Amino acid sequence: MNYFEIPLSPIPQVFAISLGGDDYRLTLQYRDGWILDVADDLGKPLVSGVPLVTGLDLLAQHRHLGFAGGLRVKGAESPDDAPTFNDLGRGSHLYWTAD
Repeated sequence: MNYFEIPLSPIPQVFAISLGGDDYRLTLQYRDGWILDVADDLGKPLVSGVPLVTGLDLLAQHRHLGFAGGLRVKGAESPDDAPTFNDLGRGSHLYWTAD
């Protein structure tokens, strides 16, 4: 399986990115934990309110939307550590996994 780290900073952010040959707009907000929204390149929401948790593919239950891969979070000290406000992109990382 191929992994691509999505570069993040520990601040709320919105950015465009190409994953698996498709263009998306990702929005990350902190609400007692990091939350991800995924929209298409025109801003049409595809998946909203996904908590950044470890141990699973964040897009697995949304395969019917045609994602060509998945998203996984790896913790800082342990792979199962949830990202904190200050360590997203520094200790905890978000990865695109190509199918």
